[in-house]
Amino acid sequence: MKVKDVMHKGVDWVSPDTPIVEIAKLMRAHDIGCIPIGEDDKLVGMVTDRDIVCNGIAVNSFDARKTMARDVMTDGIHCCREDDDLAKALHHMETLKVRRLPVINKNKRMVGMLSLGDLGHVAAPEMLSGWVKSVSAHHH
Repeated sequence: MKVKDVMHKGVDWVSPDTPIVEIAKLMRAHDIGCIPIGEDDKLVGMVTDRDIVCNGIAVNSFDARKTMARDVMTDGIHCCREDDDLAKALHHMETLKVRRLPVINKNKRMVGMLSLGDLGHVAAPEMLSGWVKSVSAHHH
């Protein structure tokens, strides 16, 4: 089975200058927990709901009207390819200890997002058990 068979399709990214209030509204509207951040036609980072809380709200100088994606985002981004084997993507997520990966096509365009939830519906339980333990234990 390939990544493209289980990923969420049609995921959008936003600029680093997007206010986090807008990001939070997108998360609520689409029932998602992360938004990729792109600049100059390249993915440059990710904002998760946890980033907004830990790197935004929990900071003493926090101001919801002035805080932008770049202020809370995790720099750098790891991806998988839509034609990757699911087991390869799963291993990549386990190694990185991440719950979500943007999915790119052969032209390096983002075409979707692969999440823990997507994998839970299709992967064999024995394939997932070690991965879930390792990823769920990670909090930085």
